[in-house]
Amino acid sequence: MLNSQVKDSSRVMVRTEAVEGEERVSLRGRATTRFWGKVIALSVAAVLVAVLGLPSGCSRASVSANAITLAGSTSVQPFAEVLGDEFMADHKGQVINVQGGGSSAGIQAARSEAAQIGMSSRKLKKDEADLTPITIAWDAIAIIVNPVNPISAITTQQVRDIFSGKIARWSQLGGKNVPITVISREEGSGTRGSFDEMVLKELDITPRALFQDSNGAVREIVANDPNAIGYMSLGLVDQRVKALPLDGIQPSTATVLNSTYTLVRPFLFVLKAKATGESAAFIDFVLGPKGQDTLAREGLVPVKPATGGGK
Repeated sequence: MLNSQVKDSSRVMVRTEAVEGEERVSLRGRATTRFWGKVIALSVAAVLVAVLGLPSGCSRASVSANAITLAGSTSVQPFAEVLGDEFMADHKGQVINVQGGGSSAGIQAARSEAAQIGMSSRKLKKDEADLTPITIAWDAIAIIVNPVNPISAITTQQVRDIFSGKIARWSQLGGKNVPITVISREEGSGTRGSFDEMVLKELDITPRALFQDSNGAVREIVANDPNAIGYMSLGLVDQRVKALPLDGIQPSTATVLNSTYTLVRPFLFVLKAKATGESAAFIDFVLGPKGQDTLAREGLVPVKPATGGGK
């Protein structure tokens, strides 16, 4: 398993929406702050209000002419925050604003030009072909359970049966005779879209599922419920949950690179028009040696070989 930390962090310069239920922990030794309670979904409208800086009580997205706004996937968001920190350290006076809201919200924000860069953790659909995707890294979707769960491996068919409702108790898989708590992402989530496409396919998710609005919320519930199962970005898996081998393959950087682990999706920056100025400079930084090394260090699979130069 990748040695990954929880990467949802709140910083002075990188502004993010405070989402209850999401645990935000420093990536580089900063203080930890936890937001407990019900997860509050950020709708497309809320994200657009936030990134446009309209008077709604949300954080302003643009505080200077040098601000670059990214909006969208809560899976990509914490990695974009780290990249933003590093870019700002090298570009004094530049401000990177990172907003969540989900992949669909980020795509809409890019299309409406409310954000210079949208973030998506799923491939673009046919009706989104007017936008330009830029793959910044690859990520595996990990199937997670509580560490005390005796189940040590699972198959794709079993995951499909659990999330479609065919399997409802752990005893059907050799575990305890207790109901399975199914945790899924919400509609509009890129993680959910990729999971539906690769695992559920034509099946509907069970109506018993509990829907959450972020990787952190899924992780939090599974970490506190010994009977829960969920799925999330492998780059955000930590010691509080257990990532199960799928079809005999442990999710890891190595198994993504050799194509043996199958639940893999791209992390995208999405643009309406060709990036210019500081936006182009930021994208070049992310795709360059330092940015790619950072993404590799934080648990993702870079699109370009890591050089060690960013460490």
